[in-house]
Amino acid sequence: MSGQPTCPHEPELTWREGKTPVSARFDDPYFSLENGLEETEHVFLAGNDLPARFCKGFHIAELGFGTGLNLLAALRAWRQRGVTGPLRFTTFEAFPMAADDMIRALSAFPEVSEIATELAPFWGEARITLPDLWLNIVQGDARETLPTWTGRADAWFLDGFAPAKNPELWAPDLMRAVHDHTKPDGTAATYTAAGHVRRALSDAGFDVVRHPGYGRKRHMTKAIKT
Repeated sequence: MSGQPTCPHEPELTWREGKTPVSARFDDPYFSLENGLEETEHVFLAGNDLPARFCKGFHIAELGFGTGLNLLAALRAWRQRGVTGPLRFTTFEAFPMAADDMIRALSAFPEVSEIATELAPFWGEARITLPDLWLNIVQGDARETLPTWTGRADAWFLDGFAPAKNPELWAPDLMRAVHDHTKPDGTAATYTAAGHVRRALSDAGFDVVRHPGYGRKRHMTKAIKT
């Protein structure tokens, strides 16, 4: 393991029913109030045709690390798939959550408790290196950090707060940066089906389709770089 301390600008949180963190800045929960893990598996894993596409050297990138739940779900699927070598996971986060808050939030999901316990000692570091995981948390405004990133992802988890409350993370320029940092035939998925988000992804060069959403959300968005 290696890394640097996280950005001191931690998010202000409130808690619904003592277990679901809500951003005071954006007035939005970090995950579905119905079942955050099921939402992650439906939107971000299935939305990117995972774990079927997993292969050696596979690289996931993400806008919005939040509680780390998406990482845990992806790593569990990676291990279940039995792929050789580490899963590469790069995530962009402007307001890293405090380690204690991450642990509290993730305790709501016993299905990933083993992985959550394994990673808990590393929260607060910008890089985590394990035999089957290379994690890099890029701190700061993604509008500034993503364009200068030298990597390209096989799959993107677009998991910012709701576009109406956090429009900066869905802006056309940022969606173009996502496209530019996606490998050929790479994909992106998000829980939102907002028209301006789909248009921004399409204008960036993705083929965009609307797909059944999770729970009470009728639709979500899937995109592929052809």
